[in-house]
Amino acid sequence: MQIWGKVVGVLLGFMFGRVAGAALGLIVGHIFDTTYSKDFSQKGGFARFFTTSDEIQQQAVFFHSLFSALGHIAKSDGIVTQDDIQVASALMDEMDLTGDVRLEAQQAFRDGKQRDFAIVDMLQQFKEQCHARRDVLHIYLEILIQASCAHKKLGAAQYTLLEKVARALGFRRVELDFLIITFEAEQRFRNGRSQTDNQRRQQGRYRQRHQQGRQQNQYADSSSYSAKAELDDAFKILGIKEGDDSKLIKKAYRKQMSLHHPDKVASKGLPAQALELAKQRAQDIQAAYELVRKHKHF
Repeated sequence: MQIWGKVVGVLLGFMFGRVAGAALGLIVGHIFDTTYSKDFSQKGGFARFFTTSDEIQQQAVFFHSLFSALGHIAKSDGIVTQDDIQVASALMDEMDLTGDVRLEAQQAFRDGKQRDFAIVDMLQQFKEQCHARRDVLHIYLEILIQASCAHKKLGAAQYTLLEKVARALGFRRVELDFLIITFEAEQRFRNGRSQTDNQRRQQGRYRQRHQQGRQQNQYADSSSYSAKAELDDAFKILGIKEGDDSKLIKKAYRKQMSLHHPDKVASKGLPAQALELAKQRAQDIQAAYELVRKHKHF
């Protein structure tokens, strides 16, 4: 039942005409509720001043746009595999989607798998919904790339569709390539550091049990992720070159952190579920910067 016309009518009427004004406002509000409220509520209506319905709508559009695009990319080479479904489910888990929201995300994924899915129209609506904010679109594209590259290297069909998505959102091909390279570097950087930490712990326990150097040295040299590879990936994460000076490095670091710091993400109006992903990115950026700073001695 629509009541906001009556509520606002009574409040305004009472402000200007006390009891008589409130009575008149109630009548006018009732007429509004019974005649114009449907169209008005679709545009936000009075309810947007009293509830968070606009934020809920934005989040719903974000999730639908994300998972329908992911479904369309998964289908781009002709078949959706069990791995594709698991990747989508893992992303829902990572974003803590439960209940009706998860069901809607699953339906969006199924919608996107349809051959005639109008992905460009969907992206245009999403772009309008977030007022074409480039920072929001940037994070959306990053999450989509992360999910698309999660379990396999991008094939030609997936890359072509990602390029189509990027173009619809206002990103050039070179920008898409940079985001893909950055994501791949972050994956190696994160996994490599975790692997190195585990090896160091195991090596420490090995030293306690064995004091002979030959086997120990063979074990220590077994790492597949070298210090040079780690540094190269750190440069890619920050979007810099090894020859860049400290001023350019600091500028690149601040730019990346301004996009991915959880506090910044929260202020962009993105769903709260995107904060954990942003937190991981921010941690990688911070670790990459510290490694480069140590290497450059500043």
